[in-house]
Amino acid sequence: MTSEEPFVKQHLDEEGKSIDAFTIRLNPEERELLNSSKLIIEQAKDSTALKQLAWIGSKVIHAEKMAYILGLIFKNKRKNKRIGITDFE
Repeated sequence: MTSEEPFVKQHLDEEGKSIDAFTIRLNPEERELLNSSKLIIEQAKDSTALKQLAWIGSKVIHAEKMAYILGLIFKNKRKNKRIGITDFE
């Protein structure tokens, strides 16, 4: 018999660090996108897949090429708004 209480998380933190966790809700379209992404990255677990996809996304948006592309898009958006073009809303 152990002295630990049943149904109580025993390892909430490692060396004084607390775990950062959150809950998300997915609509059917988001669930479908997650499931198809899990197939591409060959990861069965939702939580691990979300972490890996967030890491990939972070690498993509911080890349120099992507910064140029996003800058160009926002520049075009500002110009379009200024001259009254709303076709791309």
